[in-house]
Amino acid sequence: MNKNKKLSAAFGITFVWFTTQFGGGFASGAQLKSYFINYGILCLLTCIGAQAIPAIYNAYIAFYCKKHGTYDYRSFNNSFYGKFAPIFSNLYELVYIFVLLVVPAVAFSTGGTTLAALTGIPYIICTAAIGVFIFIVAIYGTAIVRKVATALSILIVVGLLVVFIPNIIAQWDQITVSTRHMSTAGAPVWPAIWSMIVYAAFQIAASPAVFSQHAEVLEEPKDAKLTYFIGFLVNSIMIFISTIGLLAIVETAEYGEASLPVILLVQNGVGGKILMPVISILIILGAVSTAVNMVAAGTTRICRVIDKNYNPDAKPSKAVLLSTLILCLLGFSVAQFGLLALVAKGYGMLAYLTFPVIIIPYIIHMIYTKFDSKTN
Repeated sequence: MNKNKKLSAAFGITFVWFTTQFGGGFASGAQLKSYFINYGILCLLTCIGAQAIPAIYNAYIAFYCKKHGTYDYRSFNNSFYGKFAPIFSNLYELVYIFVLLVVPAVAFSTGGTTLAALTGIPYIICTAAIGVFIFIVAIYGTAIVRKVATALSILIVVGLLVVFIPNIIAQWDQITVSTRHMSTAGAPVWPAIWSMIVYAAFQIAASPAVFSQHAEVLEEPKDAKLTYFIGFLVNSIMIFISTIGLLAIVETAEYGEASLPVILLVQNGVGGKILMPVISILIILGAVSTAVNMVAAGTTRICRVIDKNYNPDAKPSKAVLLSTLILCLLGFSVAQFGLLALVAKGYGMLAYLTFPVIIIPYIIHMIYTKFDSKTN
């Protein structure tokens, strides 16, 4: 693989990571508020630290999968956990079932709610429309997912810059004041660090399922380092810009109760009439992109069980169509309950489930095998 192809593969996977992280919660600013900004000035560091942790885990997953030829999460887990696979592989199945219940449901619900508010079309029709789009993209395999992720990422990155850059410039004085006040007030160091770790853990919960399938496109295992270094840079830059922008509104009276901080930022800043539709579209794109990645990974897992010779980039088979349809209907059905508050708690639960199944075992594996250098 020449340099251009390596970079193409690296950016394709980078954008899959970006769109997996960038959901409705990110687009609305709610996640940034809850996990970073609420802990004071350290948010400027912890938002980046929360990208570094998944970068290490994701790179290790991709490196291992390419080295051992394990391109779905079950075969990866069985190989990775070794003699402990009967325990941990099955535990991860439970974790990923939880992911498939929570994440696509949030995507359907968040995207459907935003689309309904933007168009006036009934919620159930909006969630159905989003489901159709997710279904169509997910059935065409990992190569299409990477291409769609790249296209969506470009739209999302441009949209974020259009929303945040003018408002950062227009409200820079307030950002400076907020930063100074936050620095003077001090910061709860350990709670801020712990929140960063919990955020990273939630992001990592889906990593074995999502990124094992994309490792196959790498030319060799060592390419995982370049891939996730680029991913770290892209994600860090975008989350830092978003966090800086939201500092413009942390001292407003409305911020404490704001569930959609980005909306408040635009309302207090510039270009509201133009940027409000942009924000709505960003939230929808973020929700859809995350769900596509989750559903596609679930389809790959199911179809590899049904057919050992399954090719995720081949023409969609009946098994692919049925598996993807079931996963989409599941997300659509759960979304109809409007369980956003419950789902928000589900994110926290998912993060804590990740610690004993992924976070700690991977560290032990890295140390014991010297980053897989002791295995053949």
